Amino acid sequence: MIDDTYDVHATLMECKQLNEAIQRWEESAVSLLPEYLQKFYLKMICTFKEFEDELKPDEKYRVSYSTKAFQILSSNHLQEAEWFHKNHKPRFNGQVKVSSICSGAPWACVGLLIGMGDTVTKEELEWALGCTDAVRACAVVTRFMNDLAAFKQGKNKYDVHSSVESYISEYGVASDVAFAKIGSMIEDAWKTTNQTRFERPELLPAIQRVANITISMMFWYDDHKDAFTYSNCLEGTIRRLFVNPIPF
Repeated sequence: MIDDTYDVHATLMECKQLNEAIQRWEESAVSLLPEYLQKFYLKMICTFKEFEDELKPDEKYRVSYSTKAFQILSSNHLQEAEWFHKNHKPRFNGQVKVSSICSGAPWACVGLLIGMGDTVTKEELEWALGCTDAVRACAVVTRFMNDLAAFKQGKNKYDVHSSVESYISEYGVASDVAFAKIGSMIEDAWKTTNQTRFERPELLPAIQRVANITISMMFWYDDHKDAFTYSNCLEGTIRRLFVNPIPF
């Protein structure tokens, strides 16, 4: 919903108001928002409180990391909204830096660590929030695979320039050349994920959780198909896993 709000429903001023409220992260900030966003904002804060209620007393601090990751996500969504409303075409590297955060993967990487029980440590949460190595690679894989699939489907009129479009525009190449280059960047991101396993063994449980998120992108976007948006593309996979599984 946060993605659709910034991309489609809110004006630029409303986007700025929503981001300001999210950065403040307190119920009183609801007064900053237009009426149609107030219920959404309060429900969002309530949802994070429910996350906290599910944790043990000595684990509740972890939700603050997820909250911070969400605030970073919001700030980057605002940047994309400003690009769209000002008809600005960012350069490729700048576009990827912002849009990879907007993929939601970095926030998911932090959020999926908070419920890992005694396995996860404060050091691992700090690592995930920093969005380096494997977390950054997860964001890049998610963004690029989504953009390649979306390019095949056609652009929504509310979408900012994708990484594919930015690469084509900046380097003056055909789409197949951009696809090949971005494909090689996806391969590099996979290498980063594997390398992190060896370089940061003390963080291995967290790294593996992040790697699992990255691997899941193959189910959503493999072969340039968007099964995240068009879930019928997953029907065959679901049948093979749960209806007609391979017997042990």
